[in-house]
Order: sequence, then C-alpha cells, then structure tokens
Amino acid sequence: MDPKNRVSIHPDFRPTPGEKVFLLSAETYDMPVLRVLNTAEYDRRVAIVRNSEKSEKDKTRILGKFASLCHEASINDQGKLLINRDLVDEIKIEPEGTIWLVGRQSYFEIWSEKNYVSLRKIEKGQDDDDLGILD
Repeated sequence: MDPKNRVSIHPDFRPTPGEKVFLLSAETYDMPVLRVLNTAEYDRRVAIVRNSEKSEKDKTRILGKFASLCHEASINDQGKLLINRDLVDEIKIEPEGTIWLVGRQSYFEIWSEKNYVSLRKIEKGQDDDDLGILD
C-alpha cells in the first residue's frame, strides 16, 4: 500500500474496466479483513437474502446492514484501488506496509501482513481436505 492508501491490484483480480467494486469490512477468525466484491458477487449476496424465506422486515434489515458495511469503490486504469482511511484503520493495514491479496474464488480479500500470517497458521492446521486438492 502506498502512502495515499492505494493498493495495486493484480490483473487477475480486477473487474472489467469501469465496473465498480464493493469493499466489505468483515472478520475471519476474529481478525479484520477487507473483502473486495465485484458487482456480480454483491448482487449474488443480495439475491440470497431476497430469495430467502425470511420476513420482509428481516430482509430489509439484513440488506440494510450489508449495504452499510459495503463501501463503493473502483479500480483505476492503472490498477490501483483507493481505500479510505477509516477502512485502513478498521482492518489494521499500515500505510506503506505489506499487505496480502488473497483470492477466494468470486471475490478477493485484503489482509494486513500480521493477520495474514495468523490466517495461514490457522488454515494450515485445519484438516478439511478430504478431496485431496491441497496435496
């Protein structure tokens, strides 16, 4: 991350030019993480709620919370994503520090170096590869 809170996004993670992204402040294993959702992933999550059997009141509440946790952003022509200062502080990323971009199939995550090291230890310790794809 540069001093202006811009992150260079690998071309494989970039949406189509002009498409907005949504920055979702979240937690994994009690550690803050920033999930970067493209429009299709954002819409997929909204559809899950809309198509659920929850009451309309609950759907409205859940979708309102989801929208409030997402910050609309874009990746510029040079492949840079500007993250506002509040989110940088919230997910404990240090300006000019090392960050990690982690692909998660339909979205990617931005981790601070410290939390990413912890995440790797946790995920390595999990024995959930009954399909043999991690060997």
